[in-house]
Amino acid sequence: MDLFEKAAEDDAGLRAPLAERMRPRTLAELAGQQHLTGEGHLLRAAIEADRVPSLIFWGPPGTGKTTLARVIAQSTGSHFHAVSAVLSGVKELREAVAEAEERWRMSRKRTILFVDEIHRFNKGRKTLLPHVEGTITLLGATTENPSFEVNAALLSRMRVVTLKGLEEHELKELLQRALVDPRGLNGQQADDAALAFIAQSASGDARRALTALEVAAAHARGGRIDKQAAEEALQTKTLLYDKGGEEHYNVVSAFIKSMRASDPDAAVYWLARMLEAGEDPRFILRRMVIFASEDVGNAEPRGLQVAVAALQAFELMGLPEGTLPLTQAVTFLAMAPKSNTVITTYGNAREAIVKHGPQPVPLHLRNAPTRLMKSLGYGSGYQYPHDFEGHYAPGNHLPEGLRTEQFYFPSESGEEKQVKARYDELRARRAPSEPGEDG
Repeated sequence: MDLFEKAAEDDAGLRAPLAERMRPRTLAELAGQQHLTGEGHLLRAAIEADRVPSLIFWGPPGTGKTTLARVIAQSTGSHFHAVSAVLSGVKELREAVAEAEERWRMSRKRTILFVDEIHRFNKGRKTLLPHVEGTITLLGATTENPSFEVNAALLSRMRVVTLKGLEEHELKELLQRALVDPRGLNGQQADDAALAFIAQSASGDARRALTALEVAAAHARGGRIDKQAAEEALQTKTLLYDKGGEEHYNVVSAFIKSMRASDPDAAVYWLARMLEAGEDPRFILRRMVIFASEDVGNAEPRGLQVAVAALQAFELMGLPEGTLPLTQAVTFLAMAPKSNTVITTYGNAREAIVKHGPQPVPLHLRNAPTRLMKSLGYGSGYQYPHDFEGHYAPGNHLPEGLRTEQFYFPSESGEEKQVKARYDELRARRAPSEPGEDG
């Protein structure tokens, strides 16, 4: 029966996906991550000394987080037990801990508990916390930034290790190994151009690269993988853009900063990245409306109108035509002169309120709907601007303790330069303490 079981296991292994069959078994087979596992680096030294602490592997998909956990278990002679933070319940975790304790008591063999998607690990954390620094070595994997997503109690007991997307040359070496390895394609021929195309298109994801190679092999003409087969294998490219994860915020940040830097080419590229990955256009449009005030402001007052009009046009048109007003607005905002005085002005006013508290409204600015209020001086001395030449009232309209304060500092950018000239003229004419202001 052992022979039959072994044959069945081997047959199942041959039917497994290429990425699974080529999963590294040792540090030497691991692609990339030399900053962690290269000679003289801390993680390699910890593995070789058999002193691996509890770790969180943080990195993009397909960078070897699960593989590295398995290699650590293999290299240290530990029992490997994997669970999913999404699918596993408290009962399964308690059983895993009990088995780990029994294993240590009976054979002094340690257990590595691997928790995939550890950022979603909430209910079971109390079961594990007492054992993280003792019975088990906890290894977790996440594509999310642990600082924001991982429970603080767990994070304080674990070290974060950052994995990087694989370089193109690393992916190409991995593909070449898969072509000749008996576990892989066992002598499959491929053009260098095909491998280079797959490595470039995989966006640092080893699993994606190997899957594409396997699909290309199935479509190879004449038994050799050419670039056309590789292109067919990757015709439905999955963009790296998790709408709930860190990469989402990275791309949005790049989009805003490109518009701010007046770089329309980059801004449109990041716009397309978001749209092609399935981002809600309304989210992008809301960010553009904010940008029109925060970063363009009065340097180009039409910026806000253009952004709002793009939002209205999209609601009318939808996709795919809605990409047109989006692109028009993005290029307009990117090329518009920039001013951040809208946000700095509000910040200055808010700072004065925090510092000085709610100052009383000057009497001449108060409404006086009753005879008593008028007798108390409400509204007395108010100067109606349209009674003056230029429709300008010379009096000061700030509370008494803030009459010398300035919150708005117009820039010299775009149309705000004209605003600045008028502001400076009016401010010079507005004496801080003119008689009769408060009646």
